[in-house]
Amino acid sequence: MGRSAAQAKRRRWLRRKLRIRQRVSGTAERPRLTVYKSNRYTYVQVVDDLRGHTLMAASNRERALRDIDNSVAGAARLGAAVGERLRERQITE
Repeated sequence: MGRSAAQAKRRRWLRRKLRIRQRVSGTAERPRLTVYKSNRYTYVQVVDDLRGHTLMAASNRERALRDIDNSVAGAARLGAAVGERLRERQITE
């Protein structure tokens, strides 16, 4: 993939991201979940957009979650860990 192709791909990704972010906004009662998956790791954040704060973050790079691989089954295990952390903080929506 040449330089212009990579730039075009990034522009398409940014346009898609901005289009979604126009419709989706997180609050303290109902925060926004964001997921980024690289080739090696998966990162999850729960964000309150009104205050501009990350309420909770997790990834399979953390020492406690390092045994989770970057597969579909691993993503399910990471999601379960995120859900447990959110329940501990009384975030249910």
